[in-house]
Amino acid sequence: MDMSVDDPVFEKSLIDAVSQGLPLVSQPYAAIAEQIGSSEARVIEGLQRLIQRGDIKRFGVVVRHRKLGYRANGMVVWDIPDERIAELGPCIGRYEFVTLCYQRPRRLPNWRYNLFSMVHGQDRNGVIEQVDIIIEQCGLQDIEHDILFSGRCFKQRGASYARREDKIKSERTHVQA
Repeated sequence: MDMSVDDPVFEKSLIDAVSQGLPLVSQPYAAIAEQIGSSEARVIEGLQRLIQRGDIKRFGVVVRHRKLGYRANGMVVWDIPDERIAELGPCIGRYEFVTLCYQRPRRLPNWRYNLFSMVHGQDRNGVIEQVDIIIEQCGLQDIEHDILFSGRCFKQRGASYARREDKIKSERTHVQA
């Protein structure tokens, strides 16, 4: 039985299914549809609706880089002039070895950096070489930066979604217990 796209039960089932991650098959939306008793077209339509409404803000991938042979992670922090962020952010983020590139507010006087980019490499020297490529090709020779290497690997997982009513019920249950 196929549920309506705007049916709250359908939406909850869909959010629960995608929160577990997309199946690694050639047609992941069809697999999710089978799991929740719907059609592939309805799953895609439902996800589009949730994204358009803002219920899902972002749909992304968690890369398990260590399993792919990348042992060094460098969070490169940049002190970019604010008026150049729109120019230099996309330049830094265009490289295949850069998996994140985002702006954050400075925390002066202790933290002057305002742009963060994650560079993965097979070793530290590889990451440093890749950062040198970014510096040369984006014209960042006069931009202060630092590379913060990861000391350990934390468990990676995607986001966990719950409707506001479900969170409130869960909080009440924990308070009463």
